[in-house]
Amino acid sequence: MTESGGLDARLQWRRGALALDLDIALPPRGITAVFGPSGAGKTSCLRAIAGLESGSRGSVRFGGELWQDSARGVFVPPHRRRLGYVFQDAGLFTHRSVAGNLDYGYRRAGQPAQLDREGLVDRFGVRPLLARRVDTLSGGERQRVAIVRALLSDPALLLFDEPLSALDAAARDDLLGRLETLHASLAVPMIYVSHAIDEVARLADHLVLLDAGRVVAQGPLQATLTRLDLPPALSGAVGAVLEGIVVGHDAEDHLTELAFAGGTLWLPRRGDAVGRTLRCRIGARDVVLSRERQHASSALNQIRSRVVAMAAAEHPSQCLVRLDAGGCALLARITRRSWQALELEPGSEVWAQVKATALGG
Repeated sequence: MTESGGLDARLQWRRGALALDLDIALPPRGITAVFGPSGAGKTSCLRAIAGLESGSRGSVRFGGELWQDSARGVFVPPHRRRLGYVFQDAGLFTHRSVAGNLDYGYRRAGQPAQLDREGLVDRFGVRPLLARRVDTLSGGERQRVAIVRALLSDPALLLFDEPLSALDAAARDDLLGRLETLHASLAVPMIYVSHAIDEVARLADHLVLLDAGRVVAQGPLQATLTRLDLPPALSGAVGAVLEGIVVGHDAEDHLTELAFAGGTLWLPRRGDAVGRTLRCRIGARDVVLSRERQHASSALNQIRSRVVAMAAAEHPSQCLVRLDAGGCALLARITRRSWQALELEPGSEVWAQVKATALGG
């Protein structure tokens, strides 16, 4: 069971040829990402929690309220679960203006005084759009409106189903940045479905990993992504998410310097102000190990680390190496030949090399 106020869902159902078996316990605060390969059942998982999968059997409990219990004949319909749902295609009312869409949910919620309507409108850049018709909006504008509408409905739980997947790169980056700023002030929990690991790394606190309709891992973001036992279908997501403080920018070389517990990192320049907390994802495939610090290398980042453990990777020629860098976990995917040639074992001191170009930009 999760801590009081969170979500517990234990459901089984079938979606076409895919048999789904959901068993999750989510915290009552922050953003939980549901991540997995295409066809893993991510959207079906969200729909089942919302009560939209009519064939699901089992139980759902949220915030002390029982939403579903098949054994006892309990089923609270979706409209009574106080959900804010943002779909891939925004799902706005095309016969209403932007203002009309926002006011619909806000009025139905009783215009709650605790919601900062004007602040949300400004935070998501919606004010210039209020008089516009929905069918004149771009994809990014529609999703911004959909998110504000969901927030203004005074939800107890927010459900986001790949809200950025249909956007172009510029609109996606803009909206992802706005969601990052929302994160710190978000008063209700959010479940965020995505197939993009960079979105997950920037937004999530908690992570649920799905593969072939089943939960294969769940827990805090960093601890879950640095596990050594994830299935091959999730191998591309394996890596570390480090959190640090922006300490400076190199204007000439267009780089940003990030200080974290294990040292410093250079990454392609971001627009974040000095002093801001920033997350940085380091994929296991982007880490090279050496026994000594390299003085003639194109890798700008070299992090002193200690080997914690090694496990087999999905290809027999490779292995995953878990590292400790000043208390922060890192993962490296290397060949078994390199493991043997470097004479590595738990406790070995190494340098983890990471190219700045692998850290975004």
